[in-house]
Amino acid sequence: MAKKAVASLQKGGGKEFTKVVITTKSAKTGAYTFKESMVHNDKVKEVVAAASK
Repeated sequence: MAKKAVASLQKGGGKEFTKVVITTKSAKTGAYTFKESMVHNDKVKEVVAAASK
């Protein structure tokens, strides 16, 4: 059986990170794409602000 990613992040320093999912819509096709990244809690607002520009 595979281990859950969330369970492994709760051990050690994993609580200091947040999974950020950014959604963008393609102007060409109209399809949505998702970009996922693990970001340190101190940098979440910066990443979201940069993506919304």
